[in-house]
Amino acid sequence: MAGRAAADGTTRCPACRAPILRQLVGHRAALTVTADLTPLTSAEQAAARTPNRLIWCLVQRPHTPHQLRWIDRWHPAACPHPHVTEHHCPGPARQHPLF
Repeated sequence: MAGRAAADGTTRCPACRAPILRQLVGHRAALTVTADLTPLTSAEQAAARTPNRLIWCLVQRPHTPHQLRWIDRWHPAACPHPHVTEHHCPGPARQHPLF
């Protein structure tokens, strides 16, 4: 079913069918984040990062759901977890207006 989460919390975007993870991130003033599950290289992270598009650390442990964490100045440079970005859906092709 579209929109139904798997046991690990992942689902698919209803428009483009890309695998995503939707989650509240943070303990105080949490943000609702919809992240792509495609891991990024360092170069891809630098290209994708903008003030309105953040990069997240995707912590994957056995027997627990995936967890997104902030990447801040205390985040280790040699982090063993994959880094992902917020989902920006290209969406279905839009029809141009007739007039």
